[in-house]
Amino acid sequence: MTLWRIYQGVDEPHDRIADLPPPPPWREFDGGADGALARVDRDAVGGGRRRLPRRAAYRADERTVDAVNTALYLRRPLLVSGDPGVGKSTLADAVARELRLGPVLRWSVNSRTTLRDGLYRYDSLGRLEDAGLARHQPAPAVDPTRSAGSAGAAGAPPAAPFADLGRYVSLGPLGTALAPYALPRVLLIDEIDKGDVDLPNDLLDVFEEGGFEIPELTRAADQQPTVAVRPHDGGPAVSVTRGSVQCRAFPFVILTSNGEREFPPAFLRRCIRLHLPSAHQDGERLRAIVEAHLPGAGAAAEAAIGAFLARASTGELSTDQLLNAVYLLSPSGGSAGPDRERLVDLVMQHLNDSATGRP
Repeated sequence: MTLWRIYQGVDEPHDRIADLPPPPPWREFDGGADGALARVDRDAVGGGRRRLPRRAAYRADERTVDAVNTALYLRRPLLVSGDPGVGKSTLADAVARELRLGPVLRWSVNSRTTLRDGLYRYDSLGRLEDAGLARHQPAPAVDPTRSAGSAGAAGAPPAAPFADLGRYVSLGPLGTALAPYALPRVLLIDEIDKGDVDLPNDLLDVFEEGGFEIPELTRAADQQPTVAVRPHDGGPAVSVTRGSVQCRAFPFVILTSNGEREFPPAFLRRCIRLHLPSAHQDGERLRAIVEAHLPGAGAAAEAAIGAFLARASTGELSTDQLLNAVYLLSPSGGSAGPDRERLVDLVMQHLNDSATGRP
């Protein structure tokens, strides 16, 4: 089974992504030849601004590893559900780190999010302002030695060149993930269940086609067939021809959901689904999580885990709260703070308690 697993859920990064076989015929995409987009900082996460840790702070179980590999092989999005704090978002960093796929592209969804927000941004106001400034620039002096005909009709100066549209277009996280990279990019679409009810259906065509169109560039294709636009992560410019963006390697997409709503069947059948169970009553899993984030916490970890298990049986908690408690109870959190019981009370208040913060 290890040979089948491109992603193995291990600590050390490796290059097994090169062993990923060709996609199924119905998931093949042609985004053009290799070029500058093959050059991605493969050892960075978090938008390219922070380096990967030496030790991965995530532990994937067998079912999670198999779900990730299924999504990789089939070139399908992975829809991950579960309670807050179970590691849904962290999984994207873990996959990017192990497979050395470069910066994780993050798209956080809210009730006002539209598909275009994820694809691209067009600065129409900036273009109008620049056009206005250009019209008020003084006309260049006409060389008297030139023939009258070379200056245009009635001696008018030559027309200004067509504005470079690449200055006004930037790709969003989804649009960047669909650029023609040699290797798949990792895209995290976080809390998709908080988005507009139409967003999952709007994503279907993009996921099926592996690309999208930028109408503002399509309309100007006769004047500017190819435009270099800025990607979301600040990497090399993406060349867009006749307004069309098409991937070469379908990105590894993780969509997270807290289970706040149901999704349409047409959307679900195009996703690989994974539910991460809560670790709130599993002492061994909690110990593994703490050890991954705060190795060597020792007695502080045991004390915090015991308190966490007791409180999780009477209300909703997050593993983030457990990690906060372990840090504060360990020597690294300082020795001059309040007593342990008060610290636990402060950081392990139930999330479903409307009276949080009251004594």
